[in-house]
Amino acid sequence: MKTTDLQFTKPFPFYKNYIDLVKDVELMDMLQRQSQNFPEFMATIPQSKLDFRYAENKWTMAEVLLHIIDSERIFQYRALRFSRGDQTPLPGFEQDDYVPFSKANNRTLQSLIDEYSIVRNSTLHLFNQFDTNDLERKGIASSLDWSVGALGFVICGHQKHHRNILRERYL
Repeated sequence: MKTTDLQFTKPFPFYKNYIDLVKDVELMDMLQRQSQNFPEFMATIPQSKLDFRYAENKWTMAEVLLHIIDSERIFQYRALRFSRGDQTPLPGFEQDDYVPFSKANNRTLQSLIDEYSIVRNSTLHLFNQFDTNDLERKGIASSLDWSVGALGFVICGHQKHHRNILRERYL
């Protein structure tokens, strides 16, 4: 599946920005490539910079990295539910509420790299078993219609978005 295969029935502006960051790629190729290159990127971050904030009231680098992991878990869970035909509308999540409880700033860089790799490996296994019908199956989360495929591309684009921010504002 490519991003051009996605159909949106309602305005999807916030999340479409993430999808637009990964245009014209095959979903499984992008998930696989990121599973290799994102840990390599993470490994270049000095441990001493994990608690760096580029401005007051902004997240630390460790918090951004754990946010990427937490969000992937949430989007993966949504994809699982919708792929299995679950039509229960799912609530959104407030990312800023997660950070104070994440304990991200107590983590080592290696523990974040390891956790990312485990979560992405799980995402790869989940999405690898989806066929076209599964990827087109829809559900509601955050009061928006989502397809399973759109969730996969949001996982990729969300990671790319935050990687760009880490490069531009933190490193």
